[in-house]
Amino acid sequence: MPGYNLTVLGLDLSFAADVSPERIHKAVDLVHQRYKDLEGRVSHMSKERLLTYLALSLADDYLHDQGKMSQLEGTLQQLLTKIDSPEE
Repeated sequence: MPGYNLTVLGLDLSFAADVSPERIHKAVDLVHQRYKDLEGRVSHMSKERLLTYLALSLADDYLHDQGKMSQLEGTLQQLLTKIDSPEE
């Protein structure tokens, strides 16, 4: 399992993950971009509060995507059922 030593939002992190370096770097870039966007919309907010809003924003995106995926899986299951059922 590859190990990573990164600096994310000024914090040094070391961890091992069975994930490609490209995926790790995309995740870090996303966190940096989202943090920068939030930071630009508010003034005089502590880093802890910004990080909390960032975590909530990412969690909301995740939950939204999970809902969309569930809907797509339901639609796919319906289509598969129609394909498997002979028409009379």
